[in-house]
Amino acid sequence: MGYVVTCEELLKLVCEDRSAGKTLALANGCFDLLHVGHLRYLVGAALEADRLIVAVNDDESVTMLKGRGRPIIPSTERAEILAAFRVVDYVVLFSGETVSDLLDAIKPDVHCKGTDYTVESVPEREIVRRYGGRTAIVGDQKNRSTHDLLIQIVNSIGR
Repeated sequence: MGYVVTCEELLKLVCEDRSAGKTLALANGCFDLLHVGHLRYLVGAALEADRLIVAVNDDESVTMLKGRGRPIIPSTERAEILAAFRVVDYVVLFSGETVSDLLDAIKPDVHCKGTDYTVESVPEREIVRRYGGRTAIVGDQKNRSTHDLLIQIVNSIGR
């Protein structure tokens, strides 16, 4: 089981892990209503390094990215749920459209993104390349989404 940490705590843990010879992967996202696609993404990301850090968009950035009415689940609860996953070591909240600042701060060996991206379309790819990291596309094909799940829920209530 992982830990929900602040950015400052994460920096300390990253230093300790690096001193112990551990490699680090970072996966990020909103993780609003969890589904099997999220799980497969995190399992794939965990296979890329010794430690998996999951960066979760805070509530304000989810609203900015997904629109009014989102998130459904508050960021502190989303973080707590993700930390309970066996494959997750650390969970940290972040704000903004991208995880660029966090990548610059911790410089993980691997930045993992889902299959709705290609390495070339990852917004942070140049930051990762600049510090010598690698971008990996992991998880199953993007045929599940929180948006589609919400539509399915609304349609099932309307019956």
